[in-house]
Amino acid sequence: MKNFVKSLLIFTGLIVFLYADLSYVTAEGPNDPAPIIYPANPNGMKVLFDNSHGQTAGQSDWVIDGAFSDFANALANEGYVVKEHRSTSPLTLADLDDYDVFVIPEAQIPFKAAEQQAIVDFVEAGGGVFFISDHYNADRNLNRWDSSEIMNGWRRGAYNTPTLNMSPSEISAMAGVTSSQWLSNEFGVEFRYNALDHTKANVVVPSYESFDITTGVSAVSIHAGSTLAITNPSLAKGIVYLPTGLTPTANRWNNAIDQGVYANGGIAEGPFVAISKKLNGKAAFIGDSSPVEDITPKYRNEETGALKRTYDGFIADDNATLLVNIIHWLATQESYHTLANTTVTLDAVTPLLPMELPANSIEPAFEPWRLPTSGYLWYDQSTFAAGSYGSSISPPATLTYTLVTPTVLDTTGNPFDVTVAISGLAPNETVTGLRMQVYLAGGTAISQIQNQNGSWPSGYGYQEIGTITANHNGIATTTVHMRLNPNVTETNATIRLRATDGTNLITQSVLLGTPETPVEPEPSTGETQTLTNGNYKFILPAILPKNGEAFPVQVVIQKLAANTTITNAQVQFYLSNGTGISQIQNADGSWPSSYGYFNVANLTADSSGTATKKIMMRINPTVTASTANIRLRLGSGNNVLTATIQLP
Repeated sequence: MKNFVKSLLIFTGLIVFLYADLSYVTAEGPNDPAPIIYPANPNGMKVLFDNSHGQTAGQSDWVIDGAFSDFANALANEGYVVKEHRSTSPLTLADLDDYDVFVIPEAQIPFKAAEQQAIVDFVEAGGGVFFISDHYNADRNLNRWDSSEIMNGWRRGAYNTPTLNMSPSEISAMAGVTSSQWLSNEFGVEFRYNALDHTKANVVVPSYESFDITTGVSAVSIHAGSTLAITNPSLAKGIVYLPTGLTPTANRWNNAIDQGVYANGGIAEGPFVAISKKLNGKAAFIGDSSPVEDITPKYRNEETGALKRTYDGFIADDNATLLVNIIHWLATQESYHTLANTTVTLDAVTPLLPMELPANSIEPAFEPWRLPTSGYLWYDQSTFAAGSYGSSISPPATLTYTLVTPTVLDTTGNPFDVTVAISGLAPNETVTGLRMQVYLAGGTAISQIQNQNGSWPSGYGYQEIGTITANHNGIATTTVHMRLNPNVTETNATIRLRATDGTNLITQSVLLGTPETPVEPEPSTGETQTLTNGNYKFILPAILPKNGEAFPVQVVIQKLAANTTITNAQVQFYLSNGTGISQIQNADGSWPSSYGYFNVANLTADSSGTATKKIMMRINPTVTASTANIRLRLGSGNNVLTATIQLP
């Protein structure tokens, strides 16, 4: 079970925002046993994810049982054994020897020269390594080294003094770290120090130019990331690029400390994803962690102890396809030693700005970009907050807050209900003083909460929701009657629940307008039932089987362009509290080990524009509810068909 879940679930006529708590997560650190995922159908290969270089610093949670779990589980589904690397000692070749691929998620603690050499030796001997970086100034532990600098081997504006402006204790922690252009020298590529946003990487080289890595890939997400520079085309090649026409005004990350966009996108900006061939092994590179992460962080923030929120990027666009293809390529040993020994077209060297050369680089802004919280030392795990990776203290109990709202909040002045639930309370505990409002961009309040006597307030804004008392299970629930200002013409707003002290408990977007009509099943034929919403359709048995038996579900998408392929369709059955209760059978006949959303596999439209795919599903046999919801979604949060269905 994942330890933290933030998901948006759209039921028939309802939106549920669910925030699960971390109160049951025990403290873990580098001396505890590392998590490992064993595949149901092993392919004989193993992947190791690094967690010894600050991969859980700040809001990051790049671990295989946290916010990289979607990626890790996808690899396990392909047959790989997946393990996390934990250690307080420098990385050695012995740590890597037993693995086929080594994944380095956005490191925040620099690699020592000996560690860099261990990685090089691993690759030259036939291993694969995957470098996942981020935009410049992604300094999550405030140690003045960003992920791109760590991967490259040198710090911007401090090439000759890598410990510039560090305290004696920090300098001691940096022992063994030297400046070099090791990534460029060894692999023919380096991460640029740009910071791009507000676009997606949709310039993809053909599969025959990428060793089939880009098969099924047409677009990859970028949410504040960097590109790379090809420095040695015989070793490195770009396979995914950003579009041309980008500008610092439109496509610069909001917090970038320079122009952010160096060459207006395109080939000159450098690849967003690149690969390298070095002797018997291989390497791959991507300039953003967002396409890899999911929304299930495990640990608390090591500096503040706060809950983390991560981005649901793995299932967006063609990210998952690309990432799994990269691992397949890295894990496959081939006889050629450089790209020059192959038939792929070699790239040109990426032109660099003068400021990107180590001798010319400067520190554009004082680092760290802010001072750390008092008492927090990035190199001393004894200072880490409770519940963070490396802390010896388990996190405090955390309450869970849930909001249930209509799918569309009525702007005609008609009242609607919002359900507020709190779990994690003591039995019979009472909560007072919670306030809630709906507001527009810019902060204009547009909601009222009905008084207990049935009257309505005279103004709009935060208003109390009344007293809530927990039941014997520690769960408190209340229904709040609300209405909106009928003069509102906007279609988007935000709803927020706030504590007495002003702490924001839940803040989420909502839609405004006229409520939609729930999806209704078409008449049953006796053997099957059809659920339809516009161009989307489910066809499944009229009566579902009992005891977890498998049954067919046909997914139909209409009015597509001929031969269009849909790669991100996902289906699940779930209960009214959001619990996933279904599985989709794997292509090899096996079944997943958990319940929830699963990919349908590719749906390709015929000449009439209709794509159809039959999948086999089964429902958790322990479920006792009489009804559930079935949903089809395309990508992250793009729900296109939701309907209620009777359970056996």
